[in-house]
Amino acid sequence: MIALWVAAGVLAAATAGLVLHRAARAAANVGTTDPTLDVYRRQLTEIDDLADRGLIGEAERGAARAEASRRLLTAADATAQPWSHDAGERRPVLIAAGLAPVLALGLYLWVGSPGLPDDSFKHRLSQWRAADLQTLPPAALAAVMRQVATERPKDPDAWRYLALAESAAENTSASGRALRHAITLAPGRADLWELLGQSLVVEGGGAPSPEADNAFREALKRDPTSIAARFHLARSRVMSGDKAGGLADWTALLADLPANDPRRPALQQAIVEARSETPAVAAAPPGGQIDMIRGMVAGLAERLKTQPDDPEGWVRLVRSYAVLGESAKRDATLAQARKRFAGQAAIQAELDAAAKTEPMK
Repeated sequence: MIALWVAAGVLAAATAGLVLHRAARAAANVGTTDPTLDVYRRQLTEIDDLADRGLIGEAERGAARAEASRRLLTAADATAQPWSHDAGERRPVLIAAGLAPVLALGLYLWVGSPGLPDDSFKHRLSQWRAADLQTLPPAALAAVMRQVATERPKDPDAWRYLALAESAAENTSASGRALRHAITLAPGRADLWELLGQSLVVEGGGAPSPEADNAFREALKRDPTSIAARFHLARSRVMSGDKAGGLADWTALLADLPANDPRRPALQQAIVEARSETPAVAAAPPGGQIDMIRGMVAGLAERLKTQPDDPEGWVRLVRSYAVLGESAKRDATLAQARKRFAGQAAIQAELDAAAKTEPMK
């Protein structure tokens, strides 16, 4: 490090010396000839050249020559004022330029740590892995999970955790790649397809998309009971104009929900509102659909009260509150889940990533 700072100081001094040297040469070559006359003479030549090449017309040529000639005559009649300098002012400038790098180096040697070697990324990564993952910032956690995924290339869970960590680090593209790689390793897992569909919906600001719909369809192939996938696919049909098909799917979903399921009233309201809307209004997400989502989230929260040992459910609940923009409930649920699963770094990472999910627009 000392060698680096010495080299930097020498380069700074050399640069300052070069600037001062060129300034001294310019001062020594000061003359009495006014360069303005040469500029206007060259301008007249360029005007003629442009006219000869047909780039300006004769009228423009005459006007431009008249203006340039007027300026040339004015400059010729004026008394040239050559640039002058005071040699006595050069010494303090030279002293300041020489002292600046010396003082900078001395200050660093005084308050810095010149003997401290550079902390390599490999060493920092080993420190992060040895530390409590709950305390790591998102970027560091993502770096750790990248190494874990590299060490376990055939483990879909490693890539799933990597996707969550990349999402927490706001690296959306890397998160999507990791999640798709996890699906490649375990295409039969419905939870991976459902997570992909939810992430695509969130990425699209809450609007459905063909890619998200495809992910939900794949989730339903593997888990026909996925209420979230069924709801989003029906919502997509309603919003795309197929109100009859979406209503049929919602009606079937309503029939499958238990009588005491807290999501039933919201789903019923969504169905009523969709039936009463005109096609033009149906293109926008009705309030009942939002109520349906809130009802589904409420049902999940009620289930976790009686079945709290479900880390995936807690992660979904935290993410749902984040998507709905209910920050108070999100933070309270996150704190409760973190306390319940204290010491389980992987679950803690998922909870943190879910809490950072962008709210639905």
